Amino acid sequence: MIDDTETIRREMLAEQRAAGAQARADLEARYGQVWDTAEMTTEFRVHAFMAPVVIVTRLSDGRKGSLEFQHQPRFYYGWASD
Repeated sequence: MIDDTETIRREMLAEQRAAGAQARADLEARYGQVWDTAEMTTEFRVHAFMAPVVIVTRLSDGRKGSLEFQHQPRFYYGWASD
């Protein structure tokens, strides 16, 4: 199976590693709203993980999109939708 997103996802992960773990406040300053796992799962339904991206549906309006995430500490950010 060919994954057309693999190269970009590997680049994103490399950038995350180079930057190191980001504090929530730093992520909020750069991306706006940030969610921890509990917060994210109350606002979104998760469909798929393809690190460092998760495909979700926003429960408030049924809009499908994606969030980026970092592993430790686990924060989700950068909501993007069609």
